[in-house]
Amino acid sequence: MMKISEVPQDKAFFEEGKIRDLCYVVDDKGHYTKALSLGWAPKNEAIKLAWDVVYEHAEETRKKILEGKLSPVAFYMELNIMNPVILANYMNLSRRKVKRHLKMKAFRKLKPHLIDRYAEVFGIDARDLTDIERLRQFKPADENQL
Repeated sequence: MMKISEVPQDKAFFEEGKIRDLCYVVDDKGHYTKALSLGWAPKNEAIKLAWDVVYEHAEETRKKILEGKLSPVAFYMELNIMNPVILANYMNLSRRKVKRHLKMKAFRKLKPHLIDRYAEVFGIDARDLTDIERLRQFKPADENQL
């Protein structure tokens, strides 16, 4: 069992202090207690590798958006690690409608209230959702753009 002094504090994804891992450890008296960790190097590396895959998929989607094949909804869905079923649940829409909104032709016809709802679900400004130029400049390796 890990001791309090052994709780890993390898900052990375937990650096800002917004998220911390809860660890159960043994204190000096041999009693179980809780301690917060800022991260652990192997776990940080695994998280980084997972985000690299997400960014890879998002980059493929971004290219399809710039070709006019997909809408920005598809891009932000990828970045938020969602699929049409999950997004439909968040939006309280049918899967069929969400799948339609993934196409640029249908996206261009969306009413402002739906764009606002998608933006709220993705945690972005509605202008960002409709700004193709922002997508053109997006750098997948730069997680600070999220």
